[in-house]
Amino acid sequence: MEVVAPVPAEGVFSLAWLLIAVPLVSAAILLLIGRVGDAWGHFLGTLAALASFALALVLFVQMLGSEESARSVQVPLWDWITSGPWTISIGLQLDQLSILFTLLITGVGSLIHIYSIGYMAHDDRRRRFFAFLNLFVAAMLLLVLADNYLVLFVGWEGVGLASYLLIGFWQHKPSAATAAKKAFVVNRVGDMGMILAISLMLAAFGSSSFTDVNAGAASMSPTVATAMGLLLLLGACGKSAQLPLQSWLLDAMEGPTPVSALIHAATMVTAGVYLVVRSHAVYATTEFASTAVVVIGTLTLLAGAWIGCAKDDIKKVLAGSTMSQIGYMMLAAGIGPAGYAFAIFHLVTHGFFKANMFLGAGSVMHGMNDDVNMRHYGGLGKYMPITFATFAAGYLAIIGFPFFAGYYSKDHIIEAAFAHNQVVGALALVGAGVTAFYMTRLVMMTFLGKKRWEDEVHPHESPAVMTIPLIVLGLASVVGGLLLNSWIGGWLAPAVGAEHGEEHHAAIFATSPVAFATLGVVAVGVVIGFLANRPGKDLPKVAPDTRNPLVLAGRNDLFGDAFNETVLMRPGQALTRVVATTDHHGVDGAVNGTAQLVGGLSVQLRKLQNGFVRSYALMMVVGTALLGAVLVLSQLG
Repeated sequence: MEVVAPVPAEGVFSLAWLLIAVPLVSAAILLLIGRVGDAWGHFLGTLAALASFALALVLFVQMLGSEESARSVQVPLWDWITSGPWTISIGLQLDQLSILFTLLITGVGSLIHIYSIGYMAHDDRRRRFFAFLNLFVAAMLLLVLADNYLVLFVGWEGVGLASYLLIGFWQHKPSAATAAKKAFVVNRVGDMGMILAISLMLAAFGSSSFTDVNAGAASMSPTVATAMGLLLLLGACGKSAQLPLQSWLLDAMEGPTPVSALIHAATMVTAGVYLVVRSHAVYATTEFASTAVVVIGTLTLLAGAWIGCAKDDIKKVLAGSTMSQIGYMMLAAGIGPAGYAFAIFHLVTHGFFKANMFLGAGSVMHGMNDDVNMRHYGGLGKYMPITFATFAAGYLAIIGFPFFAGYYSKDHIIEAAFAHNQVVGALALVGAGVTAFYMTRLVMMTFLGKKRWEDEVHPHESPAVMTIPLIVLGLASVVGGLLLNSWIGGWLAPAVGAEHGEEHHAAIFATSPVAFATLGVVAVGVVIGFLANRPGKDLPKVAPDTRNPLVLAGRNDLFGDAFNETVLMRPGQALTRVVATTDHHGVDGAVNGTAQLVGGLSVQLRKLQNGFVRSYALMMVVGTALLGAVLVLSQLG
């Protein structure tokens, strides 16, 4: 099926720019108003997010009531760049894909804003925190609503800036400041891929708009298509923390917990998946680049699960889980039309249950004096019943328990992976079992078993402003998958070039052999996780030393930092020193040497200018004599 060309915006669709403008203006007000806004800044930031969500709902309902051919809407704003044959405009594109992202970003983002009112209640810079949250939401909305890659890149960089500000929000902690810089630098590597891909589009098509790229993609040479697909994948790996650009993700947990929920559930890490799916026309012309997406996604889902098994920090377990689940989405996106809907389906359900669990982890930290070590928890379920119940809903969703959200979305990806390649399917199945193990371990160590905290710690449930978002997200983790299962494939098909019916299954309970195998593998993972951390077992408060290379690798993030330092940073430093030395002694030496030579000659010549008339007269006589001698000799010769 061809992608439906967008139609000009009319009516309420012409107001789509307000989706971005409202949180952006709110962020500007909160940053410029100063201390006078401390008492109410968090309310303004939350209202801005809710206003965008309300408008997104109106646009979604309007789109539902429109004919399929009228569901892709173009909202032109103004011309941005005019240079020679190129005219690049700033505009928005509302279609079936972008509206789902808009609802997720503004809906889950609003719940995170509400939660943050309580979580950041005692922070002196709460107003600034909400300004950064608003900036993050505005940038992500620009990213998913842009109608061309260059405007998308502006949102892409805005998300990078906002993530830097939020990860390093507590910059008085050296670890937070370092984590923010690390995220910023690693993402710049991916951004180079984006810049080169967009440059290639401008060279190949004279445009970076989605419409022009989709129309011209089929005429690209295999070499250009492959290069463009790989460059876009590099950009996606940076934002979505896929191998080999994943090293920033776990360190990003240094930011306040609502930031972790926003980055990992509704915004930044989903951008790479969006980019690949939005670029479906490019990947349809290059099997090599599509296969690369599948390989990267498969390896990352296993790597993230591996890390999740070895961590004791509750937020870092969830961060490894995010890395793994995004890997599933990338795997599905790389499969092509048969996997696009599954990738977005799992992205949406993941937004529900992962935001739920990150905010649940924040609730646990709130009651445990900000301690993140699960070895210091145990038995918290009876002290935090709402947090436990909602977290349990997210746990059952992520492991794929029947009828919970992840059961539908992730199981579809595993089935599609088996249909695509038996080895890839088997690895995706292994990932599901490992996910069940480490998530069971997290729940057992945190909410069940014997208490392991010190006497001065007094666990307690969080206030309503924090638990209400947990309840909403918990409910979404339960029913979200069932509500979307029979609908999302047909809804997305026109926007991603898929055929109706080829990309989703409407069955309430999957009965294929792969589905039953998945349930069996998940059950094994749950049992192993339960037995290893059973309620009556005494768990040490300090992780025991081990020589097991698998555990050591997991604890050290698969030695990603060591690899980057050895392969990239140290050689980069050496290259920088060589360049600096060459510049100093070569380029600067030549320039400075020339200057010194001229200066030295001028000093010597200056000695001839002594100010005595007799000396000048003598020089004139000598000069005249020499000139005469030269003339005479030339005549004689």
